[in-house]
Amino acid sequence: MSIRNLDALFAPASVAVFGASERPASVGGTVWRNLHGSGYQGRLYPVNPKHAALDGVKTYRDVAALPEAPELAVICTPTDTVVPLITELGARGTRAAIVVTAGLDKAQKQAMLDAAKVHTLRILGPNCIGMLVPHLGLNASFAHIGALPGELAFVSQSGALVTAMLDWAGSRGIGFSHFVSLGEHADVDFGDMLDFLGSDPATRAILLYIESIEESRKFMSAARAAARNKPVIVVKAGRSAAGQQAAASHTGALAGSDATFDAAIARAGMLRVDTLHDLFLAAETLARFRDGPSGDLIVLTNGGGAGVMAADAAAAEGVPLAVLGDALLARLDAVLPANWSHANPVDIIGDAPAQRYVQALDALSKNRDSAVLFIHAPTAIVPSTEIAQALLPQLSQTPGRVLGCWLGDGAVAQARQTFREAGVPDFNTPEEAVRAFSFLRTYRQHQEELLQTPPARSAAVPMDLPRIRAIVEEVITSGRELLTEPEAKALLDAAGLPVVPTRVVGPTAAEAQTAADALGYPVALKILSHAISHKSDVGGVRLNIGNAAELGEACKAMLARVQELRPDADVQGFTVQPMVRKKHAHELIVGASVDPVFGPVILFGAGGVAVEVLADRALALPPLNTPLALALIGRTRIARLLRGYRDEPAADIDGLAQVLVAVSQLLADVPEIAELDINPLLANQEGAVALDARVRVSAGRPAGAAHFAIQPYPQELVETWDWQGQPVTLRPIRPEDEVQHRAFLERLDPEDIRLRVFYSRRSIEHSELARLTQIDYAREMAFLATRHIAGNGEETLGTVRATVDPDNHTAEFGVIVRSDLKGSGLGHRLMDKMIQHLRARGTQRLVGTVLRINSGMLELAASLGFQESVNPDDPDDHNTRFVSLNLQPGA
Repeated sequence: MSIRNLDALFAPASVAVFGASERPASVGGTVWRNLHGSGYQGRLYPVNPKHAALDGVKTYRDVAALPEAPELAVICTPTDTVVPLITELGARGTRAAIVVTAGLDKAQKQAMLDAAKVHTLRILGPNCIGMLVPHLGLNASFAHIGALPGELAFVSQSGALVTAMLDWAGSRGIGFSHFVSLGEHADVDFGDMLDFLGSDPATRAILLYIESIEESRKFMSAARAAARNKPVIVVKAGRSAAGQQAAASHTGALAGSDATFDAAIARAGMLRVDTLHDLFLAAETLARFRDGPSGDLIVLTNGGGAGVMAADAAAAEGVPLAVLGDALLARLDAVLPANWSHANPVDIIGDAPAQRYVQALDALSKNRDSAVLFIHAPTAIVPSTEIAQALLPQLSQTPGRVLGCWLGDGAVAQARQTFREAGVPDFNTPEEAVRAFSFLRTYRQHQEELLQTPPARSAAVPMDLPRIRAIVEEVITSGRELLTEPEAKALLDAAGLPVVPTRVVGPTAAEAQTAADALGYPVALKILSHAISHKSDVGGVRLNIGNAAELGEACKAMLARVQELRPDADVQGFTVQPMVRKKHAHELIVGASVDPVFGPVILFGAGGVAVEVLADRALALPPLNTPLALALIGRTRIARLLRGYRDEPAADIDGLAQVLVAVSQLLADVPEIAELDINPLLANQEGAVALDARVRVSAGRPAGAAHFAIQPYPQELVETWDWQGQPVTLRPIRPEDEVQHRAFLERLDPEDIRLRVFYSRRSIEHSELARLTQIDYAREMAFLATRHIAGNGEETLGTVRATVDPDNHTAEFGVIVRSDLKGSGLGHRLMDKMIQHLRARGTQRLVGTVLRINSGMLELAASLGFQESVNPDDPDDHNTRFVSLNLQPGA
């Protein structure tokens, strides 16, 4: 996870091209001509022993002959020269290289990386097109065309798509801040690019073409950080099985489940689209309409046909059209002719003059929760330009409320340009506009998952981990992977999940009848065998058995059927359980598995024997809390039934969420779990109960929090400290702490806020609080000091926060204690805990910027061993001091 020396890659003061030549069709010649002719203002050095000069520029024989160490080297030479060149360049002082060369074998790639690592030399490639930074005039690629400067960054795993995209974007006037071909991404990968571009001021949005991800935790951490700052939009190849196979063969890496990738995109706050055209459509929408309303849509048009097309598109995309209330209908009736549509779409009739558009948009602007899609077909009644100009004052008064769609071409070109200059996103067709709005809705949902505020933790049933471990260890010790149904249900019961009572009996009708008499009829009978996982496939399940005679016949028939279909199976007996009759019940499935790329993943959907046929399911990455579990449920079709309809009551959805949270915790605490299926999970308004379960374990421990793509809450860092005779808890901050953190900040004196945060504002927005409380523990840590208060509550006494750079080299801290508790030792204890934590994770240095007048903080830093100096970022700043502490020996 590193952006070290990426500035040398993307903003070099000097570039050397190895393999530069005058041959028109050569890669080295093309790279040289692109660099030399692109307007790059840095120093250029062609390297080729066969030439004295190229295009009037002196040519050098080798690395040693260069007058300086180039900041960036572009290598276009044969495979056997790459490792020696990287070795020489690193020793000379070069900090970045683009390896365009293709065909390096595994050993050569590793040798290249080993040679680069010694000198922290960063490598883009190998086997890549190169990259372009248009605002610097830097074209270090062998693409056939350059790129216009702009604010979009495009990063692609496919070189062919890079050249095609350059051609496509150039013809449409779309510009870029960076255009990067990763190639085989041996070093610089998507995670590094997201870290770099996420904080790049020249980049407004990040566009990615992805075929495979190797380091999921690094990718997710970088993606979540970047998506907090700007839109990240992804095209991921491999939705189909054939596409996944092609992607795997292309990249040499596992593509993983496409549904799991969707879950990862949602959890990271990014947006996934299907096509390259949609990539730019979404970028345009999010750039101009990111803060606009995304609930429902009102269509305003001068043509009924265009309105119908928009309505059809909305239905297809799942975009709700707003219902026009009585007040809005009255406002529209007052300004529109009697024959207007009186519904949404709002058709104001083809002869509408400019003033009618103004009045209609003014009436609609009162509905602040709805976006307005303006669709205009040109007429001879009034020029489109006149309408656009008339609407400009309203567009400036209500920015981010209107999407434009001027139908046609030449006749509406000036009107379209007027809207664009006013910041209104413009689309060619109603379908395109509605699709773009659907992207905004999805993006908002994903951002809510990224920045959501979970409720305080409820009193969930604690897990009996010793009992769970005993079950798992017994199965693994016996040489098995699959738990029997009774073992699986016992495991779920120990995890606090509701299960139906189950009796295990031998393979005789008499034993089954004795169990049924105790449980009460009707009962369910199931075969019990270590070798049989899916019991229904072999006739191993019989439901609604009403009496002993019927049960006896069922036992006999089941044993015969199993013997016929699975003669190899060793049958231990039967399980007998009461038939659970829940009125208004839904059959659901809750499951878990381990994705080869993203690790453990949780499934929810419609269950029962037709689960594969219905294919109504959604996935989520653990760890889950209640809001994320509810979001997972909401992504399924059956969620609409669970919410209730007509005389059917709503199911206990909160209880279902707790089942999902418990499964998430089970995956974290029991790393041996490889697969888990609860099917069916029967749910109604009274709650949920597991009727059947299948669990597979593995001694390889594929689950566990260490394999989560998103680092879970670090419970191991919670400790209790005796402070002034009372217990104080020191713990990492949680998403649930938002309300408590707001109360803490509101109790601080304005002067304390100014001294420590450098501003005096007392209020803080929800989005800011969410960023403070919902952190990525892989790259940031915040510890709270809290104590219990009356009513089983908790209050925050102080907090320390450190943000670590992607290289884990330097962390910057901030610490603040409640104003009435200053001087009590809390600050020192919080800082000491942070220092211990950063040392344990291998961070090299802890730094901070302190106002010179903040003597208390400077004294605290000195007592902890910090060195004080001038601010290295601004030596002329006499108002602040810089403090730093080396955390590792020899740092």
